[in-house]
Amino acid sequence: MTASGDYYRALVSGQRRGLWPGVQRGGLRLASVPYGWATRWRNWLYDLGWKTTHRAAVPVVSVGNLTLGGTGKTPCVEYVADFFRQLDLRVALLSRGYGSAAGRNDEALVLEENLPDVPHLQGPDRVALASVAVEELESEVLVLDDGFQHRRLARNLDLVLVDATDPWGQGQLFPRGLLREAPAGLRRAGIVVLTRCDQVDDARREQLRLDAGRLAPAVPVVETTHRPVALVNGGAAAPLERLREQPVAAFCGIGNPAAFRRTLADLGATVAAFRTFADHHPYTRADVEDLRAWAQRQEAAGVVITTQKDLVKLRLTQLGGRELWALRIRLHVTAGQEALDRKLKEALG
Repeated sequence: MTASGDYYRALVSGQRRGLWPGVQRGGLRLASVPYGWATRWRNWLYDLGWKTTHRAAVPVVSVGNLTLGGTGKTPCVEYVADFFRQLDLRVALLSRGYGSAAGRNDEALVLEENLPDVPHLQGPDRVALASVAVEELESEVLVLDDGFQHRRLARNLDLVLVDATDPWGQGQLFPRGLLREAPAGLRRAGIVVLTRCDQVDDARREQLRLDAGRLAPAVPVVETTHRPVALVNGGAAAPLERLREQPVAAFCGIGNPAAFRRTLADLGATVAAFRTFADHHPYTRADVEDLRAWAQRQEAAGVVITTQKDLVKLRLTQLGGRELWALRIRLHVTAGQEALDRKLKEALG
Protein backbone atom coordinates (compact mmCIF):
# COMPACT_ATOMS: atom_id res chain seq x y z
CA MET A 1 0.00 0.00 0.00
CA THR A 2 1.15 3.55 -0.46
CA ALA A 3 2.52 5.24 2.64
CA SER A 4 -0.59 7.40 2.90
CA GLY A 5 -2.87 4.37 2.55
CA ASP A 6 -0.96 2.44 5.21
CA TYR A 7 -1.07 5.43 7.54
CA TYR A 8 -4.81 5.96 7.03
CA ARG A 9 -5.73 2.36 7.86
CA ALA A 10 -3.47 2.38 10.92
CA LEU A 11 -4.98 5.71 11.96
CA VAL A 12 -8.66 4.75 11.74
CA SER A 13 -8.03 1.36 13.37
CA GLY A 14 -6.42 3.04 16.38
CA GLN A 15 -3.00 1.47 15.80
CA ARG A 16 -1.48 4.93 15.61
CA ARG A 17 -1.16 6.25 19.14
CA GLY A 18 -0.30 9.64 20.55
CA LEU A 19 -1.56 13.21 20.56
CA TRP A 20 -1.35 13.97 16.84
CA PRO A 21 -3.11 10.78 15.64
CA GLY A 22 -5.79 11.47 18.26
CA VAL A 23 -6.29 14.97 16.86
CA GLN A 24 -6.47 13.55 13.34
CA ARG A 25 -9.09 11.00 14.35
CA GLY A 26 -11.11 13.81 15.90
CA GLY A 27 -10.98 15.72 12.62
CA LEU A 28 -12.02 12.65 10.65
CA ARG A 29 -14.92 12.08 13.05
CA LEU A 30 -16.15 15.63 12.44
CA ALA A 31 -15.88 15.10 8.67
CA SER A 32 -17.91 11.89 8.95
CA VAL A 33 -20.91 13.79 10.36
CA PRO A 34 -21.96 15.56 7.11
CA TYR A 35 -21.12 12.36 5.20
CA GLY A 36 -23.54 10.45 7.43
CA TRP A 37 -26.25 13.08 6.98
CA ALA A 38 -25.83 12.90 3.19
CA THR A 39 -26.08 9.10 3.03
CA ARG A 40 -29.13 9.00 5.34
CA TRP A 41 -30.86 11.76 3.38
CA ARG A 42 -30.20 10.04 0.05
CA ASN A 43 -31.47 6.67 1.29
CA TRP A 44 -34.50 8.33 2.84
CA LEU A 45 -35.41 9.93 -0.51
CA TYR A 46 -35.17 6.55 -2.24
CA ASP A 47 -37.16 4.85 0.53
CA LEU A 48 -39.99 7.39 0.08
CA GLY A 49 -39.87 7.11 -3.71
CA TRP A 50 -38.88 10.77 -4.12
CA LYS A 51 -35.74 9.77 -6.03
CA THR A 52 -36.47 7.79 -9.18
CA THR A 53 -35.41 4.20 -9.63
CA HIS A 54 -35.30 2.59 -13.07
CA ARG A 55 -36.24 -1.03 -13.58
CA ALA A 56 -34.48 -3.03 -16.28
CA ALA A 57 -36.43 -5.30 -18.63
CA VAL A 58 -34.74 -8.36 -17.08
CA PRO A 59 -33.92 -9.41 -13.49
CA VAL A 60 -31.06 -7.60 -11.74
CA VAL A 61 -29.04 -9.11 -8.89
CA SER A 62 -26.72 -6.82 -6.95
CA VAL A 63 -23.57 -7.84 -5.09
CA GLY A 64 -22.40 -5.16 -2.67
CA ASN A 65 -21.35 -4.33 0.86
CA LEU A 66 -21.44 -1.71 3.60
CA THR A 67 -17.73 -0.94 3.73
CA LEU A 68 -14.96 0.40 1.53
CA GLY A 69 -13.19 -2.40 -0.31
CA GLY A 70 -11.81 -5.72 0.80
CA THR A 71 -14.91 -7.87 1.42
CA GLY A 72 -14.25 -10.20 -1.51
CA LYS A 73 -16.90 -9.06 -3.98
CA THR A 74 -15.14 -10.29 -7.11
CA PRO A 75 -15.29 -14.04 -6.24
CA CYS A 76 -18.93 -13.57 -5.22
CA VAL A 77 -19.79 -11.82 -8.48
CA GLU A 78 -18.11 -14.68 -10.32
CA TYR A 79 -20.10 -17.21 -8.26
CA VAL A 80 -23.44 -15.50 -8.99
CA ALA A 81 -22.74 -15.10 -12.71
CA ASP A 82 -21.65 -18.73 -12.98
CA PHE A 83 -24.80 -19.82 -11.11
CA PHE A 84 -26.99 -18.21 -13.77
CA ARG A 85 -24.78 -19.49 -16.59
CA GLN A 86 -25.37 -23.01 -15.28
CA LEU A 87 -29.08 -22.34 -15.84
CA ASP A 88 -28.29 -21.57 -19.52
CA LEU A 89 -29.10 -17.88 -19.11
CA ARG A 90 -27.30 -15.07 -20.92
CA VAL A 91 -25.63 -13.04 -18.18
CA ALA A 92 -24.01 -9.59 -18.27
CA LEU A 93 -22.02 -7.86 -15.53
CA LEU A 94 -22.47 -4.15 -14.82
CA SER A 95 -20.03 -2.12 -12.75
CA ARG A 96 -18.97 1.44 -12.05
CA GLY A 97 -15.37 0.57 -12.91
CA TYR A 98 -13.47 2.34 -10.15
CA GLY A 99 -9.86 2.95 -11.09
CA SER A 100 -10.62 2.31 -14.77
CA ALA A 101 -9.82 5.74 -16.25
CA ALA A 102 -7.08 4.16 -18.37
CA GLY A 103 -9.18 1.14 -19.40
CA ARG A 104 -10.62 -1.98 -17.77
CA ASN A 105 -9.94 -2.11 -14.05
CA ASP A 106 -8.44 -5.07 -12.22
CA GLU A 107 -11.76 -6.60 -11.18
CA ALA A 108 -13.05 -6.50 -14.75
CA LEU A 109 -9.87 -8.13 -16.04
CA VAL A 110 -10.14 -10.96 -13.49
CA LEU A 111 -13.80 -11.55 -14.29
CA GLU A 112 -13.10 -11.55 -18.03
CA GLU A 113 -10.32 -14.08 -17.52
CA ASN A 114 -12.43 -16.36 -15.32
CA LEU A 115 -15.75 -15.84 -17.16
CA PRO A 116 -14.74 -15.40 -20.81
CA ASP A 117 -18.31 -15.88 -22.09
CA VAL A 118 -19.87 -13.24 -19.81
CA PRO A 119 -19.73 -9.63 -21.09
CA HIS A 120 -18.74 -6.97 -18.57
CA LEU A 121 -19.94 -3.41 -19.10
CA GLN A 122 -18.36 -0.58 -17.13
CA GLY A 123 -19.42 3.04 -16.72
CA PRO A 124 -20.93 5.54 -14.29
CA ASP A 125 -24.48 5.25 -15.72
CA ARG A 126 -25.52 1.71 -14.91
CA VAL A 127 -29.10 2.34 -16.01
CA ALA A 128 -27.77 3.03 -19.50
CA LEU A 129 -25.49 -0.01 -19.27
CA ALA A 130 -28.49 -2.18 -18.39
CA SER A 131 -30.28 -1.00 -21.54
CA VAL A 132 -27.24 -1.82 -23.68
CA ALA A 133 -26.94 -5.28 -22.09
CA VAL A 134 -30.59 -6.10 -22.76
CA GLU A 135 -31.11 -4.47 -26.14
CA GLU A 136 -27.75 -5.11 -27.81
CA LEU A 137 -26.41 -8.18 -26.02
CA GLU A 138 -29.80 -9.85 -25.43
CA SER A 139 -28.89 -10.51 -21.78
CA GLU A 140 -31.47 -12.36 -19.69
CA VAL A 141 -30.14 -11.49 -16.23
CA LEU A 142 -27.84 -8.71 -15.02
CA VAL A 143 -25.36 -8.91 -12.14
CA LEU A 144 -24.63 -5.51 -10.63
CA ASP A 145 -21.10 -5.42 -9.21
CA ASP A 146 -20.71 -3.22 -6.11
CA GLY A 147 -24.29 -2.05 -6.41
CA PHE A 148 -25.70 -1.86 -2.88
CA GLN A 149 -25.40 1.93 -2.66
CA HIS A 150 -26.30 2.41 -6.35
CA ARG A 151 -30.05 2.56 -5.84
CA ARG A 152 -30.90 4.26 -9.14
CA LEU A 153 -31.08 0.87 -10.86
CA ALA A 154 -33.76 -1.31 -9.25
CA ARG A 155 -32.78 -4.85 -8.37
CA ASN A 156 -34.61 -8.10 -7.72
CA LEU A 157 -32.13 -9.21 -5.07
CA ASP A 158 -29.40 -7.57 -2.98
CA LEU A 159 -26.57 -9.81 -1.82
CA VAL A 160 -24.72 -7.87 0.87
CA LEU A 161 -21.27 -9.10 1.84
CA VAL A 162 -19.95 -8.74 5.39
CA ASP A 163 -16.27 -9.55 5.93
CA ALA A 164 -16.02 -11.64 9.09
CA THR A 165 -12.51 -10.30 9.79
CA ASP A 166 -13.64 -6.64 9.78
CA PRO A 167 -17.43 -6.60 9.51
CA TRP A 168 -18.32 -3.02 10.34
CA GLY A 169 -15.39 -0.97 9.03
CA GLN A 170 -13.97 -0.02 12.44
CA GLY A 171 -17.52 0.86 13.52
CA GLN A 172 -17.32 4.35 12.05
CA LEU A 173 -18.56 6.08 8.91
CA PHE A 174 -16.07 7.28 6.32
CA PRO A 175 -13.68 9.06 6.66
CA ARG A 176 -13.36 8.24 10.40
CA GLY A 177 -13.88 4.57 9.54
CA LEU A 178 -14.56 2.41 6.49
CA LEU A 179 -18.37 2.32 6.53
CA ARG A 180 -20.08 3.61 3.40
CA GLU A 181 -23.34 3.84 5.30
CA ALA A 182 -24.64 2.94 8.74
CA PRO A 183 -24.99 -0.81 9.47
CA ALA A 184 -28.77 -0.25 9.70
CA GLY A 185 -28.70 -0.15 5.90
CA LEU A 186 -28.37 -3.93 6.01
CA ARG A 187 -32.17 -4.06 6.36
CA ARG A 188 -32.37 -3.53 2.57
CA ALA A 189 -30.51 -6.81 1.98
CA GLY A 190 -32.19 -9.82 0.45
CA ILE A 191 -29.48 -12.12 1.74
CA VAL A 192 -26.42 -11.50 3.93
CA VAL A 193 -23.20 -13.24 2.87
CA LEU A 194 -20.52 -13.56 5.53
CA THR A 195 -17.11 -13.86 3.84
CA ARG A 196 -13.77 -15.23 5.10
CA CYS A 197 -15.55 -17.20 7.82
CA ASP A 198 -12.58 -19.56 8.07
CA GLN A 199 -10.44 -16.74 9.43
CA VAL A 200 -12.49 -16.26 12.61
CA ASP A 201 -13.55 -18.63 15.39
CA ASP A 202 -17.00 -20.12 15.99
CA ALA A 203 -17.93 -17.55 18.64
CA ARG A 204 -17.16 -14.71 16.25
CA ARG A 205 -19.25 -16.26 13.47
CA GLU A 206 -22.18 -16.78 15.82
CA GLN A 207 -21.97 -13.16 17.01
CA LEU A 208 -21.97 -11.96 13.40
CA ARG A 209 -25.07 -14.02 12.69
CA LEU A 210 -26.76 -12.44 15.72
CA ASP A 211 -25.71 -8.95 14.61
CA ALA A 212 -27.02 -9.57 11.09
CA GLY A 213 -30.30 -10.93 12.48
CA ARG A 214 -30.73 -7.81 14.59
CA LEU A 215 -30.01 -5.44 11.70
CA ALA A 216 -31.92 -7.42 9.06
CA PRO A 217 -34.55 -9.62 10.72
CA ALA A 218 -35.73 -12.68 8.74
CA VAL A 219 -33.00 -12.20 6.10
CA PRO A 220 -31.06 -15.44 5.44
CA VAL A 221 -27.39 -15.44 6.43
CA VAL A 222 -24.91 -17.45 4.37
CA GLU A 223 -21.39 -18.35 5.50
CA THR A 224 -18.61 -18.51 2.90
CA THR A 225 -14.86 -18.78 2.55
CA HIS A 226 -12.51 -17.63 -0.18
CA ARG A 227 -10.99 -20.92 -1.16
CA PRO A 228 -7.72 -20.95 -3.14
CA VAL A 229 -8.01 -23.35 -6.06
CA ALA A 230 -4.73 -23.03 -7.97
CA LEU A 231 -1.64 -21.02 -8.76
CA VAL A 232 -1.85 -19.34 -12.16
CA ASN A 233 0.80 -17.80 -14.37
CA GLY A 234 -0.54 -16.60 -17.70
CA GLY A 235 -1.89 -19.75 -19.33
CA ALA A 236 -0.02 -22.03 -16.93
CA ALA A 237 -1.23 -23.45 -13.62
CA ALA A 238 0.36 -25.20 -10.67
CA PRO A 239 -0.99 -26.99 -7.58
CA LEU A 240 -1.25 -25.17 -4.27
CA GLU A 241 1.10 -27.74 -2.73
CA ARG A 242 3.94 -25.82 -4.34
CA LEU A 243 3.62 -23.23 -1.56
CA ARG A 244 3.77 -25.67 1.33
CA GLU A 245 6.76 -25.06 3.61
CA GLN A 246 8.29 -22.75 1.03
CA PRO A 247 9.59 -19.22 1.64
CA VAL A 248 7.19 -16.89 -0.15
CA ALA A 249 7.70 -13.31 -1.30
CA ALA A 250 4.25 -11.82 -1.78
CA PHE A 251 2.84 -8.45 -2.81
CA CYS A 252 -0.63 -7.11 -3.53
CA GLY A 253 -2.73 -4.01 -4.17
CA ILE A 254 -6.12 -5.00 -2.74
CA GLY A 255 -8.54 -3.71 -0.13
CA ASN A 256 -7.65 -6.30 2.53
CA PRO A 257 -3.98 -7.30 2.20
CA ALA A 258 -3.97 -8.95 5.64
CA ALA A 259 -6.50 -11.51 4.40
CA PHE A 260 -4.21 -12.41 1.47
CA ARG A 261 -1.31 -12.91 3.85
CA ARG A 262 -3.40 -15.12 6.15
CA THR A 263 -4.49 -17.21 3.16
CA LEU A 264 -0.87 -17.85 2.22
CA ALA A 265 -0.05 -18.84 5.80
CA ASP A 266 -3.07 -21.15 5.91
CA LEU A 267 -1.70 -22.90 2.81
CA GLY A 268 1.47 -23.73 4.71
CA ALA A 269 3.66 -21.06 3.13
CA THR A 270 6.32 -19.17 5.08
CA VAL A 271 5.79 -15.51 4.22
CA ALA A 272 9.37 -14.23 4.17
CA ALA A 273 8.61 -10.87 2.52
CA PHE A 274 5.36 -8.97 2.02
CA ARG A 275 4.68 -5.71 0.20
CA THR A 276 1.40 -3.84 -0.18
CA PHE A 277 0.09 -1.18 -2.52
CA ALA A 278 -3.15 0.78 -2.49
CA ASP A 279 -6.36 -0.94 -3.61
CA HIS A 280 -6.66 -0.85 -7.44
CA HIS A 281 -3.05 0.37 -7.63
CA PRO A 282 -2.07 1.26 -11.25
CA TYR A 283 1.39 -0.27 -11.60
CA THR A 284 3.89 2.03 -13.30
CA ARG A 285 7.15 1.13 -15.00
CA ALA A 286 8.98 2.37 -11.92
CA ASP A 287 6.88 0.04 -9.75
CA VAL A 288 7.73 -2.91 -11.98
CA GLU A 289 11.45 -2.14 -11.91
CA ASP A 290 11.34 -1.80 -8.14
CA LEU A 291 9.48 -5.13 -7.82
CA ARG A 292 12.00 -6.81 -10.11
CA ALA A 293 14.88 -5.68 -7.92
CA TRP A 294 12.94 -6.77 -4.83
CA ALA A 295 12.22 -10.22 -6.32
CA GLN A 296 15.89 -10.72 -7.18
CA ARG A 297 16.80 -10.20 -3.52
CA GLN A 298 14.52 -13.02 -2.33
CA GLU A 299 15.59 -16.58 -1.59
CA ALA A 300 16.34 -18.53 -4.76
CA ALA A 301 14.25 -21.51 -3.62
CA GLY A 302 11.25 -19.41 -2.77
CA VAL A 303 8.08 -18.46 -4.66
CA VAL A 304 7.13 -14.95 -5.79
CA ILE A 305 3.37 -14.55 -5.66
CA THR A 306 0.62 -11.95 -5.94
CA THR A 307 -3.16 -11.88 -6.33
CA GLN A 308 -4.96 -12.51 -9.60
CA LYS A 309 -6.22 -8.92 -9.51
CA ASP A 310 -2.61 -7.71 -9.53
CA LEU A 311 -1.34 -10.21 -12.09
CA VAL A 312 -3.95 -9.27 -14.71
CA LYS A 313 -2.71 -5.67 -14.55
CA LEU A 314 0.99 -6.51 -14.58
CA ARG A 315 0.59 -9.15 -17.33
CA LEU A 316 3.99 -10.62 -16.46
CA THR A 317 4.98 -14.26 -16.16
CA GLN A 318 8.36 -13.46 -14.61
CA LEU A 319 9.66 -10.89 -12.17
CA GLY A 320 13.37 -10.41 -11.70
CA GLY A 321 14.12 -13.68 -13.48
CA ARG A 322 11.71 -15.55 -11.18
CA GLU A 323 8.37 -17.07 -12.11
CA LEU A 324 5.52 -14.85 -10.93
CA TRP A 325 2.46 -16.73 -9.70
CA ALA A 326 -0.98 -15.57 -8.63
CA LEU A 327 -3.46 -17.20 -6.29
CA ARG A 328 -6.80 -17.91 -7.93
CA ILE A 329 -9.66 -17.69 -5.43
CA ARG A 330 -13.23 -18.97 -5.60
CA LEU A 331 -16.14 -18.43 -3.27
CA HIS A 332 -17.10 -21.56 -1.34
CA VAL A 333 -20.37 -21.74 0.60
CA THR A 334 -19.96 -23.45 3.98
CA ALA A 335 -23.45 -22.82 5.41
CA GLY A 336 -26.71 -21.68 3.84
CA GLN A 337 -26.28 -23.12 0.35
CA GLU A 338 -29.98 -23.98 0.02
CA ALA A 339 -31.07 -20.48 1.05
CA LEU A 340 -28.64 -18.84 -1.39
CA ASP A 341 -29.73 -21.00 -4.32
CA ARG A 342 -33.39 -20.39 -3.51
CA LYS A 343 -32.94 -16.63 -3.34
CA LEU A 344 -31.05 -16.53 -6.63
CA LYS A 345 -33.75 -18.54 -8.38
CA GLU A 346 -36.53 -16.44 -6.84
CA ALA A 347 -34.82 -13.33 -8.23
CA LEU A 348 -35.56 -14.63 -11.72
CA GLY A 349 -39.29 -14.38 -10.99
